[in-house]
Amino acid sequence: MPETPSLARIDAELLNQLMEKVSEFGSTGDGGVDRPVLTDAHKAARDWFRAELTARGYSVLVDAIGNLFGRIDLAGPDAPLVMIGSHLDSQPKGGRFDGAYGVMAALAAVESFRKGTEAPRCNYVIADWMNEEGARFQPSLLGSSVFAGLVDLDWALARRDRDGKSVGEELVRTGYKGTDAAPTPDLYLEIHIEGDSKMETAGARIAPFLRHWGALKVRIEVTGEQNHTGPTPMEDRKDAVLGAAHIIAEVRRLADVAEDTLFTSVARVDISPNSPNIVPGKAILFCELRAPEQAMLDWSEASLRAALPDLAARARTTAEIVSVDRRPAGKFDPRLAMLTERVADDFGLPKMQLDTIGGHDAVAVNAILPALVIAVPSVGGVIHRNDEYTSPEDLAAGGDVLTDMVRRIDRAGGDLDLALGANA
Repeated sequence: MPETPSLARIDAELLNQLMEKVSEFGSTGDGGVDRPVLTDAHKAARDWFRAELTARGYSVLVDAIGNLFGRIDLAGPDAPLVMIGSHLDSQPKGGRFDGAYGVMAALAAVESFRKGTEAPRCNYVIADWMNEEGARFQPSLLGSSVFAGLVDLDWALARRDRDGKSVGEELVRTGYKGTDAAPTPDLYLEIHIEGDSKMETAGARIAPFLRHWGALKVRIEVTGEQNHTGPTPMEDRKDAVLGAAHIIAEVRRLADVAEDTLFTSVARVDISPNSPNIVPGKAILFCELRAPEQAMLDWSEASLRAALPDLAARARTTAEIVSVDRRPAGKFDPRLAMLTERVADDFGLPKMQLDTIGGHDAVAVNAILPALVIAVPSVGGVIHRNDEYTSPEDLAAGGDVLTDMVRRIDRAGGDLDLALGANA
């Protein structure tokens, strides 16, 4: 690729150092990390990152839901504010790139831009959102949803894990129950591994997500009758897990009927009393229904509700939907997507356009201000497990695009229309 001096590049060595260090926290020893939100490993990662921000001159803010922000004012108190970030929490036995790459790339991009010769016209804030993953506390995107005003703070603080510990209690325990007011940015950028193999298959290295799929997080309680697995006659059993199994099969059938337009799962089942010698009296299912269009989400929810009574009755049980967390489908800011593609072209990086089926904090933030997620390839499409991997070259390429987007947005004083229309 010919040299293009006007393009701003990320400090790839700094990015690599940050990625190596953050991967130590909750390391599973096989390439992955186990760093669910508000665990000791998550606290350790945040404590390190907080110190890193402070040492580099950022003002560290923690809001009431535990979002961690590093703010640096480079252009005066009234300048536009650009927010970049992602999350440091992981899935149990998850991968080391999901989320963490976005936070480390955000810091490395701003630090790289600061070394340039241009006088900044914007201020910057690095965001580490609390509970993006939703593995320990549901729903996911909890911190960014409170930030965006999509869920109530007190409701979010009252969410409990399977051991009965609340978000509020664990924020206090880990030292991240903050009192600072959250920053008010003018736009938000997030870079992430794809978590699919579309980019790898197409040979693309940069992809803006144009749309985000909607999701329904449905909690279903199946009630049977606790009994002994030995002497209880088969015809008398009211097995909650058997009832749950019929429902799980139906959730999959809905996706098969609506092929490629509905993705479904039941990835967690809490069984009570969960003993091998007891017919289960209770099973709680955590179902997900994801689709790009609201009409499909409405159909899938109505179909599931209609089928529940008969499905549960097959096992002489009952079933009830006890909660539904709703995340609407939508589109990210098209100007930010166009800018991403323009910068990728200038770097000579093959690009493509994608939707994101998984959730990202940018989905919540997008409800109140211009936002975008930019993807880099995932080897084999792997995500949420130890062998999740993106090459250092692709991490740096994504960082280059992010850094030069920062430069162009800054040069335009935060005006996205001007950033698109201006010469590089």
